[in-house]
Order: sequence, then C-alpha cells, then structure tokens
Amino acid sequence: MEEKKMNSLAKWALILFVLASIILNIVLIGIHSSRVPKCSAQRVHTLLRKHDERSAVFADLSREEYLQVQQFMLKQKNLDISTNQISKPSDNFLFLIDLSVPKKADVLAYLDRNGAKPKREATVVVFHGAKGHIKEYVVGPLPKLTYCYDVTMERYHAELPISARTVTIGEYNLLFQFLGNVFSKLKKIMKESFDTGPDKQLNAFEQMPRGVRTGDRKTWISFFRDMSGMYIHPVGFEVLVDHQSVNASEWKVEMLLYNGQYFDSIDELKEKYDKGQVKKIVYKESPDYGSLKPRNKPPQIGPQLFNAEGKRYSVSNNHVVYMNWSFAFGLSALTGMRVFDVRFNEERIVYELSVQEAMSVYGSVTPGMMLTKFLDSSIGIGRFAHELVRGVDCPYEASYVDTYRYIDTPKPVRFRNSICIFEHNMGQPLRRHFSDFFLNSYGGMVNSALVFRTITAIGNYDYMWDFIFYQSGSVEAKVHATGYISSSYLVDGALRYGHQVADKVLGNIHTHFINFKVDLDVLGVKNFFQTKDMEYVNVSLPWMPDHYAMVPQLVEKQLKTEKEAALRYDAKTPRYLHIASNKTNRWGQQRSYRLQVFSFTGDHLPESQAEERAMSWARYKVAITKHKDLEQTSSSLYSQNNMWSPALDFSKYIADNESIEDEDLVAWVTTGFLHIPHSEDIPNTVTVGNGGGVLLRPHNYFDMDPSIDSPDGVYFAPGSEDSCDSNRMACLAQETCSPALEPFTYDGFSGVIKFEDWN
Repeated sequence: MEEKKMNSLAKWALILFVLASIILNIVLIGIHSSRVPKCSAQRVHTLLRKHDERSAVFADLSREEYLQVQQFMLKQKNLDISTNQISKPSDNFLFLIDLSVPKKADVLAYLDRNGAKPKREATVVVFHGAKGHIKEYVVGPLPKLTYCYDVTMERYHAELPISARTVTIGEYNLLFQFLGNVFSKLKKIMKESFDTGPDKQLNAFEQMPRGVRTGDRKTWISFFRDMSGMYIHPVGFEVLVDHQSVNASEWKVEMLLYNGQYFDSIDELKEKYDKGQVKKIVYKESPDYGSLKPRNKPPQIGPQLFNAEGKRYSVSNNHVVYMNWSFAFGLSALTGMRVFDVRFNEERIVYELSVQEAMSVYGSVTPGMMLTKFLDSSIGIGRFAHELVRGVDCPYEASYVDTYRYIDTPKPVRFRNSICIFEHNMGQPLRRHFSDFFLNSYGGMVNSALVFRTITAIGNYDYMWDFIFYQSGSVEAKVHATGYISSSYLVDGALRYGHQVADKVLGNIHTHFINFKVDLDVLGVKNFFQTKDMEYVNVSLPWMPDHYAMVPQLVEKQLKTEKEAALRYDAKTPRYLHIASNKTNRWGQQRSYRLQVFSFTGDHLPESQAEERAMSWARYKVAITKHKDLEQTSSSLYSQNNMWSPALDFSKYIADNESIEDEDLVAWVTTGFLHIPHSEDIPNTVTVGNGGGVLLRPHNYFDMDPSIDSPDGVYFAPGSEDSCDSNRMACLAQETCSPALEPFTYDGFSGVIKFEDWN
C-alpha cells in the first residue's frame, strides 16, 4: 500500500514538473520574443539608382485627366455622346479613354537629348450606334485640352463597323432582359430540368466570335448553375440570339440546344418536350465541387517573405529603381501590363516590354464552345486587374500600387492594390561553385530578383503576369494561368473534345497563346537580328589525321528582312535568337541580348480559316519587324467581334518585307500552352506547369557576368567560414528581427461589374 502511495506521489510530482517546465518555456519564449527587434521599415542602405521624374511621359492617365478628357468630349456637341453605363446600342457611347502612347522618336529626344517633352494625349473610343460605326479620337494636349482628332482611318485604313464593338454593360443589360423573356416562355422546362424559379436562376456564358461572317452578331449563350465556380456546372441548355440590330426590339432567338438536340424555335422545343419527343434532363442537386473554401483549417501558417533591412527597391509614381535596374511602368485597360525605358547600369536595354494579347481556341461538340476563339484584349486584359490579396497573390510585405481605368463606365474607377512589386528570393542560387580539388573555397550568390506583377481575372480564367528583373542583367516576361476551366454539358460524341471531369461535365480541349511585345534597344536603336545554333561536323584529329570525329560547331546567321525573321511556329527555329548591336565587347564579340522562349503551345488555327487573320500573330514563335509608331500593337479592340475582316491583321506588318539591318527592331514573341483539362483541374487549374514566357538574356553584352559586382555575393575559404566580411549568412543569426506588418485589408469587390444593379 505504502509503495503504491509513493508511486502515486512520484507520478504527480513528474506531472507537476512537466507542467512547470512547459510554463517556464512559454514565459522564456515570450520574453525572448519581446526582445526580438522589429525589422526596419526604413531602408538601411542607400539606393544604387535615382528616380527619374521624366518617366511620367509613360504614366497612365490619372483620375483627374480621365475626367478632363470625358468632359471635353461631352462638350463636342456634334458627337452627341452619352456616358450612361446602360446606354443602348443605338446611342453614341463613350466606351474607352486610355493613354495615347507618344511617338518613340519624340520620347527618346526628350530622354536622351534634352528635347521637348512630348505632348500628353489620350485615345478615346466612341461607339456611334446612331451612325453605325466606331471612331477613335486623339484628344490633347493634357492638361489644357484644345483638340480632338479623328484618327480611325490613320490607324486602321478603313471604317470600323458598329458590329465590331465590344458588348457593353448596356447591351448585356438588354440581353439579360431578352433572355428573361425566353425563360418566361419555358417555365415548365426550366423548372423540371433546372429547378429555376423566382429565387433561383441560371447564369449565362457566351461564345465568341459572334457568328461566322462579317457583320454577324449572333451569339450562342450557354447556361450554368448559379453556384460556386459556375463555369464547371453546365446544364445542357444553349440559346442562339441574333442581336445584330442596334434596336433591341428586333432581336430574336434563332435556335436552341437542349440536351444535345437542336430546335428552331421556342415553340418547337415546348411542343416536343410536352409530347415526350425530347430526351429530358431530370434535375438533381449538384455537389458544390466548384467551391474554393478550404476543406481543412491550416494548423500553421506557411513561410513568409520579409525584408530584414528595409526594401532594397523604391517606387515613385510610375518609376521603379532596384539595385542596377530602373524602369517606368503602366497598365493599359486593353492590353494590360507594360514597362518602358528599362535600364541596367543606366544603359537602356528595353524601350518597351508589354503584354499584347491572350488567345484561346476551343474544341467542342456543342455550339457554345465549338467555334469559340477568345481574344482577351477585345474585352480588356488590364480592365480586369482587381485588387491583389496580401500573402497569397503577392508576398504580404510587397509594395502595392493603385490604378485607374476608364472602360465601359460612366467615370474613372480606382482599382486599389492592383499591381504589386517585391524583391523575391527565387529559391536557388543565381550562381555558385564549391572548389573541391584545388584552392578549396566556396563562392555563390542567392538569386534575389525584383518581381513586377498583376493578375487579371477575365471571366473564368485568371492570368498572373510577371516581369522579373535579375541581377545578372536578364529580364523575364512570363504568364501563368489559373482559375476555372470552361466546360460543356456531356452529350454523345463529346469525349472527342476533352475529358469528363464531373457528373455530365466535359472539360473542353483548348489552346492558350500569349503575345508579348519586346522592343529591345541594344546600345541604341540601330540593331540587327542574328541566330545561332549548332551542327555536327566531321573533322580530322590534328594528332591523328587518319581518324575523324563528329564535333559540334557554332553556326551563326544574320537575317536581313522581316519575312526572313518571321519564325513560324511549325518550323524548326534556331535555338539562339539575338537582337544585336554592331558594337563589340572587350573580347571583340558583338554585344547582344538573346530571346529565350519557353512555350508548350498547341497548334495554331489553320490559315484557311476566315477567323485566323484576326490572330495572325500566333503564326510565329518570334517575328522581328522594323519599329513603326502605327504598328503599336499586335491585336486590337475590334478583333474579337470582327474576326473575318479584322481592323488589324498582324501579318501585314511583315508583308511589306522591310529591311531589318541596322534598324530599330521590335520582337513579337508568342508563347503559351496546350490545355487538355483533367480531373485535377477541378475546382481550379493550378499555375504549376500552365504558362510560358520569354527571357531576355545578355549575350556578350557585358565583358563578364555583372552579378559579380552584387553585394549579395558570398565567398569563404577554409578557416574563414564564420567571417562576415564576404559572407553575411555567417552573421544572420545575430541580425534576427521580426517583421512589422501592415494590417490585412481588401477592397477588391468594389470594382466588379454588378449585374444585379440593373434590375
């Protein structure tokens, strides 16, 4: 008995000891944590570069400038313009105001030769529904506006028909009213097949282009369940609406598709449904597999990025400096992210690097996706750059920039935190060597780079756009796709066009083609286009003349004309592509920058197809053209809805076959990937493996790797491992600090289109 008592006392003593230890540790940790200094919010070290206020020449229009232009246009009484967001197609609607990028020669004279500051102008797009055409105007000079010029013919060499316009919120408003009338005539079918009612509706998603020939505006509209990730909840009902007339009273239903069967009218569908001549869709509840709510609560937060000694970059208005880099930036409502006047060690490397177009071609057995070819700049790529989420879309401590846009709206809209900028440890060394055999030592450098990012949520897909600036003098432009796949209802024959990914849901095969504009200025605007590759040659060995070996040899070419330099996607392309100067480095080699393209694109649409001309830029992996101010973009606002007679056909940039020797050259780079959706795309496509890009790499541009001058380098030899002189990592433990974080906020939903506000 006494022994049991002693054991019990010992047990309780042990428990008390453990509890006391835990409490003591918690207290000590708390005391230690309270002593850990906060990381400096201020920059500890001086910036290597200074900001340049002249970058404002590339700056997006401010809110005040948008309003100035809008009011100036409203004073042009002969134009009879409306800014009502739900203007009818028959109205003259002010659709877009955007920066009119100044002429390159004027900008270079201003930046490099103390020339006059270029006039600040805006481009204005008006849909003249009453007159049946579209006009583009240049308005200027800001801030004191005095002129408004019609530049439509100068830019497009033809009138722009009103049928080429983007569908506006006003037109969508009328379309939804029209579809409401369709549903009211099909109440029984809608209820029995889809369980719709006063409090339960279907959501619409439309096919583009809208028809099969010039002038068409006939849209197949597919319907989806009103639940999370609607794009992967098709119901098997589609309607072809003819809305070609600017008078909505003349719109009509041309055809319907129900469960794979076509009907010429609403009455035919009703009659055959009631007579049992239709294979009926029987409604059943669908699981919420499209929801992105976490299935499990995280036990702990993941790794976070923070700046121990303040940020090593700076953002001032639209100008960024980082280590040896500097650049100006903007965000076009139509084409999206762009940077200008990119310099390394004060030398301009790139005049313009910009997103141009994002295109997808779909395959399907059902009409809603059978002819679909999305051209996102016709809707507005930058238009859908909403607020970025701290700690998810970008590191928590990134710098965030607001943007303003005026597109299909009655006033300029502020998009808070829609660009982020941050320095990022890329997770691997930029360079390193461990010397094992002789002169034992270690030398290396972490790959820290600056990332300039925005994310655009265009309908179902989210594109993450990154421009990355490396300390080796390289710049990378890349894109990753995520979001929801587009899907269609599973009917007979559908599996030839994709995989089943849920009950009655087909993930449709599609391509992603992305086009970037790369205006490299290598030591000026007089450049050449060169290619380099290898070939095996059979050579006699000097010390054994009768013995031969196949040895790789360098093959270099200089291409002379635009047609020579239009490198088609289906042809073998040299592996090294260079924009080169005629100047040489210390070793007598031509200084150049290499275009290294990363791509997994599918096949381009055959040129025999009428729609192909609107996306002819995708014929080429890389196309080199002589710079022209009137060849500003590879696509246009009007390409989506007038594919058959496009306002801009990129192939014409090449057709004149101008010389590209000793000229100002522009590279148009196409990248992307083929997407065959699979079950792991539910609920969302992941960014891993879904993207592409182009890397601009110095090639004999420097005398040696410029990163050797970076203060991030680390070196030590035996006996000096713990010295901080050239190894900051040795002292990192003594420099520990905890980040001082901004409170989490989010206001991104304030900028979304609210369809319910129209009812």
